[in-house]
Amino acid sequence: MNPSLVLLDPTSERSPVARALAARPASLDGLAGMAVAVLDISKARGNVFLDRLAELLSARGLRVNRYRKPTFTRPAPTALRQQIAAENQLVIEGLAD
Repeated sequence: MNPSLVLLDPTSERSPVARALAARPASLDGLAGMAVAVLDISKARGNVFLDRLAELLSARGLRVNRYRKPTFTRPAPTALRQQIAAENQLVIEGLAD
């Protein structure tokens, strides 16, 4: 990945802000015990996919914490984002469509 990508925030951002991408592990090997957030954005049947994903991550020894946005039409509330950041080292967000 190119660390100098410019990301645009679709929530009323007037001018682009350069943000560094978070470091990502090359592999899940050796990460047993690490806390992984699985965030359901509240799209229909997204939980079916995320249930299976959580099962596979748990089988690899990762600790899975599940979260759910109140609605897919808005960004996750600040308190939820802060909780996820405080309790986890990795985040997987289930998108749909």
